[in-house]
Amino acid sequence: MPVAVKGAEAVPWWKEPTKDQWYAYLAAWLGWTLDAFDFTIFLLIMLPIAREFDVPLTAVTAVFAVTLWLRLLGATAAGWLADRMGRKAPLMISILWYSICNFLAGFSPDFAFLFFFRALLGIGMGAEWPAGAALAMESWPARSRGLMSGVLQGSWGLGYALSAAAYGLLYEPLERLGPGYGWRGMLILGVLPALVCLWIRAYVKEPEIWAENQKIQASTRQVTLPLFAIFKRKYLWNTLTGCLWMAANFCVYYSIWALPGTYLQKELGWTPAMVATPLFWGNILVFVSAAFWGAMSDRIGRRWALIIPCAIAIFITPIYLTTIDPMIFTLGFLLQALVVGGKDTLNPCWLSERFPTEIRASAAGFVYHQGAIWGGFVAPILTYYAVNREMGFALPMMYATIGSLILLIIGVYLGPETKGKVLGAQLEVFEREQHP
Repeated sequence: MPVAVKGAEAVPWWKEPTKDQWYAYLAAWLGWTLDAFDFTIFLLIMLPIAREFDVPLTAVTAVFAVTLWLRLLGATAAGWLADRMGRKAPLMISILWYSICNFLAGFSPDFAFLFFFRALLGIGMGAEWPAGAALAMESWPARSRGLMSGVLQGSWGLGYALSAAAYGLLYEPLERLGPGYGWRGMLILGVLPALVCLWIRAYVKEPEIWAENQKIQASTRQVTLPLFAIFKRKYLWNTLTGCLWMAANFCVYYSIWALPGTYLQKELGWTPAMVATPLFWGNILVFVSAAFWGAMSDRIGRRWALIIPCAIAIFITPIYLTTIDPMIFTLGFLLQALVVGGKDTLNPCWLSERFPTEIRASAAGFVYHQGAIWGGFVAPILTYYAVNREMGFALPMMYATIGSLILLIIGVYLGPETKGKVLGAQLEVFEREQHP
């Protein structure tokens, strides 16, 4: 390993990957960015949906929750497909799936129709991540994997920024065309990511590591149930600490990002353009933060690159959630985004580094998306306390954010340090049985 790293350092890090490696990475990046657009646009239109269909706001947040819960189903299926049949096909299927579901939801004649297709979107959304993360991380050199993991995961912020920009620029003009045109137009835009599949099919190849691993399995022993292997003794600690880390991570994210649009509109009376401002720029800062802490993880290690920003974020949270002043809220929220955006930077690479090639997509998909189950409870519970218990949104958001950050730090501290790990094609799951 040292020889490979020294040789690689003779060229700039961005010249080290091949053209095929860049194409694979770009495919995962586009899939995740546009996935974020399709999902987060719903967070900005929950209030008008509740009004149009005359349903409680808590019922609309339940749509959001079920979408998150079904991510685990999509991730489990796509993880198995990606480990057995390749990373590329599940990625394309997932992008088509969530794009079409969002498009159809825009034509909902009633709330049940909307609920059904937005829930189904969760399956495609969950399927995209394990295939895309494995494709990107297996195709990328170890030297800059942390940085590019941050850029990949941080692209969720860019997708959210795109949805905030679309909401701020297009919602009110569309609404002037007729009642309901605003939120429907936002969902119909979600069909555009499907076009990415044409590019992926034409230019993206399977990672060499995965292809070589398949040859080894064909000549020795097949791993037919990769998901079960993550509960073997030698991977169990990685699995359990990863599950704690991801559960807390999702709860932090949705405590911060799920309800500010609703909070600012419903309680503080902000216009769509006002709401879009902190959400757009906050997500740009999330991308910057994720890239920065990803690069830092290649220097100071995976654990500290997550613990430091999360610890700082605990003290920033009250700044913007104990004020109604628009300027203070905006500045505090942007500061939070700049700092806590780093908490997601290592989701692709640290999960990929915990598990071998033959089970990587299944393992990462399950560990990551079981966190979505816990994250799915956040919006309905916080909305219940905000509306039904008349606490308002700010205090529940603040308590949930701080508590989840503490749990996240614990989960990260307990996890393995994998900085610099080289991902190989060797078959590891049965290693001990074959070589006692």
